Amino acid sequence: MKKVLIITTSLRHGSNSDALAEAFAKGAAEAGNQVETITLKDKDIRFCKGCLACQTTGKCAIKDDMPAIVEKMHDAEVIAFATPIYYYEMSGQMKTLLDRSNPLYASDYHFRDIYLLTTAAEDETTTPERAQIGLSGWIDCYEHAHLSGTVFAGGVNDANEMAGHKSLADAYEMGKRIG
Repeated sequence: MKKVLIITTSLRHGSNSDALAEAFAKGAAEAGNQVETITLKDKDIRFCKGCLACQTTGKCAIKDDMPAIVEKMHDAEVIAFATPIYYYEMSGQMKTLLDRSNPLYASDYHFRDIYLLTTAAEDETTTPERAQIGLSGWIDCYEHAHLSGTVFAGGVNDANEMAGHKSLADAYEMGKRIG
């Protein structure tokens, strides 16, 4: 059994990337893992100020919702990020989350396996590439972590548009393989 943390970064209710995250979570839970999902909806997450205090204190100097999320990221063995693709890139709130997870850099973090779940109106196979490259840049800073899998659901634009989409089964199966 592994501790799996899923972070959904869409701020829209009925989000398509949330639907992918739910399918991934269902598969991971059915495989016997301990699964927790965090949504960034209604979270107060401010921009990193670059003060680097976290590198000596292990804690962020900004008082918002991010320190609690960073603690959960630290303790998770598996992290899955779910994001809509905006302008061929991860959402801004996901990028801010990655920037603010800087206290993890000098820590004895537990995560090894990182997954990326993306959705977009565009349906080209290349659509999620920049988001994956952006996440890979973050992963490269954590020598024990690696990108373990991705799922992309293209051709979905409006809220609640994922019903019956093939990528839901892909996300479920990917989650089910964790163990």
